[in-house]
Amino acid sequence: MEAKVAHDWRLRGQRYRLEGEVCEHCGAKIFPPRDICPHCHQPARKPQTFSGKGEVYTFSTVQSPPQGFERYVPYTVALVKLEEGPVVTAQLTDVAPQDVKIGMPVEMVTRRLYTQNDESTITYGYKFRPVLR
Repeated sequence: MEAKVAHDWRLRGQRYRLEGEVCEHCGAKIFPPRDICPHCHQPARKPQTFSGKGEVYTFSTVQSPPQGFERYVPYTVALVKLEEGPVVTAQLTDVAPQDVKIGMPVEMVTRRLYTQNDESTITYGYKFRPVLR
């Protein structure tokens, strides 16, 4: 259990604030953060907090979930292209699967991701919802 808490603590910036990096060598915006830029293969350690605004690039509705996510079926997972460029994989929330469209504007929200076994340890993180107009 301690290892899980430490792991979640290290990821809090990217899970709650969409913290990534900008490569100082080529300018690539990177999410999630990595030690090496995937574009120019140089060290990338300059922090960048992304806006959380983007659009649905593509999506799929999950009908046969992995173990532990059965109670959420059906749910939609999307590739969201952030305004700054990176593409993020995330669950969509506050929208029926049949209402999701490619190109739909979305924004990041913090929501429960899952509950760890019967110990009631709740893990929160980012999901995306349609932009409220």
